[in-house]
Amino acid sequence: MNLDELTPAQIVHELDKYIIGQNQAKRTVAIALRNRARRKRLPESFRDEVSPKNIIMIGPTGVGKTEIARRIARLANTPFIKVEATKYTEVGYVGRDVESMVRDLMGTAIQMTKQAMAESRKTQVEQRVEERLLDLLLPNTMSAQKTPTPSDDTSLTDASLSTREKFRQLLHDGRFDEREVELTVSTKGSVQGIELLAGNNLEDLEHTIQNLGSIFGGKPKRRKVSIKRARELLREEEMERSLDQERVIEVAKEQVEQMGIIFIDEIDKIASAKGTGHYGPDVSREGVQRDILPIVEGSKISTKWGMIDTTHILFIAAGAFHVSKPSDLIPELQGRFPLRVELNELTSEDFYRILLEPENAIIKQYVELMRTEGVDLNFTDESLKRISDIAYQVNSSTENIGARRLYTIMERLLEDLSFKASEMSGESVTVDESYVTEKLRDIYENEDLSRYIL
Repeated sequence: MNLDELTPAQIVHELDKYIIGQNQAKRTVAIALRNRARRKRLPESFRDEVSPKNIIMIGPTGVGKTEIARRIARLANTPFIKVEATKYTEVGYVGRDVESMVRDLMGTAIQMTKQAMAESRKTQVEQRVEERLLDLLLPNTMSAQKTPTPSDDTSLTDASLSTREKFRQLLHDGRFDEREVELTVSTKGSVQGIELLAGNNLEDLEHTIQNLGSIFGGKPKRRKVSIKRARELLREEEMERSLDQERVIEVAKEQVEQMGIIFIDEIDKIASAKGTGHYGPDVSREGVQRDILPIVEGSKISTKWGMIDTTHILFIAAGAFHVSKPSDLIPELQGRFPLRVELNELTSEDFYRILLEPENAIIKQYVELMRTEGVDLNFTDESLKRISDIAYQVNSSTENIGARRLYTIMERLLEDLSFKASEMSGESVTVDESYVTEKLRDIYENEDLSRYIL
């Protein structure tokens, strides 16, 4: 489904399948995403005047901020990346520069565009790959096809072609998948441009050097690979040949500039709490904010595919803000995130719903895992409520890690069963309230133990 075609209500409905509660955050994100599609319908003269309304999500860990980003990425048929604010450093320090997030987004868009264009050429590519595989398996029929033969060799040619057709059928049936053939693999990559000043770190410098080396290519290597692997290598090669690389870049660039989304997680970690000074770990935090600012405001970033304008990229930031507050960010950056939404802490009722309702619910995962061993695992409603109460209690008395607490509790609860499951094939196990209490009482009643174990 194309994200551009979804209404805000439909976007919220899709998020509801995996994320419990946090309705305000879902609505805010849904409206922002829908506004991207609305903007595309505006007259060109007015379109550039409408800038995206960037969002900052505030809430403790484990309440759904990152999960919202993951699900948007699944829904989106647009370039999307999620980055951690903590991996960037101010210019002058060792680490990744913030402009690399735009380069990463463009790289994602290039891959998406290639895949989309490749779909329309899939049939022709598969045909060419098949012919090349047959050439590897039957080199004699290749020469028979391409070289004119005297009339007295007609019967030999017909026999060769008949053999080729038989091999084609066996290839379709997967009978040759494990057979090894010698394949010439070119080490030359597809290079559209060079980013001479990609960044100030070793990673970007290495990438630039590799690109410089790939201009001259490399000596083709002969490798012995299985037909299954050869099919993959030839498919990539034929796909690259079939695509108009300039058109790929052109389409990808437009997608990034008009519909790109960058999710910046852990943004609270680069906010310097007032009164803490600017030494130690704080030394470059404000510098990172200043470096992010022009990208969020709109600027042109140099990439190996050309200049990318970030004016209409949508930025969604998220952070727990335990130590710092959103107001601790530099004022200019605060102003570029006009929409703020606070996510609620999870209650015992929320935990109960998280265990049961999402399509990837934790209980469903454990039931299916045990089923692979032939064990039928069942949970009573009372046991689920008890697990939810314990999760809420432990979060309240120790560190609040949100829904992630359920994973620690479920692992501890089912540890013995998971260990013995391979010897219990055919058995049925019911987890009731007394089972939960028996397995977890000592841990959740002892706060010191719960800190280390749960």
